[in-house]
Amino acid sequence: MTDRDVEQTDERGHDPGPWWASLGTWGALALIVFGGLAAAWVFFRLPGTPQEQASGYYQAARAIAVGLVVAGGTLLSRRRARTPAAEETNEPERA
Repeated sequence: MTDRDVEQTDERGHDPGPWWASLGTWGALALIVFGGLAAAWVFFRLPGTPQEQASGYYQAARAIAVGLVVAGGTLLSRRRARTPAAEETNEPERA
């Protein structure tokens, strides 16, 4: 096969990104609640709790932390998107 027979493009494949990137505000809230429920599950030593309680709390804290980061990022992006539009309407017209 020669180089003429092979079609080459410069386009790269789309990287889907991390699993939590498209959660949004409600997904982040659900992740925070899930982490709180997991911590309560470990606290009350319900069935399925790990032998070492610290590892259960660690997993719950990770879920809560990811939820907080996603929620903060989503809310900041909404605020940044809203701010330029508000500044354009507040500027007085110059004659």
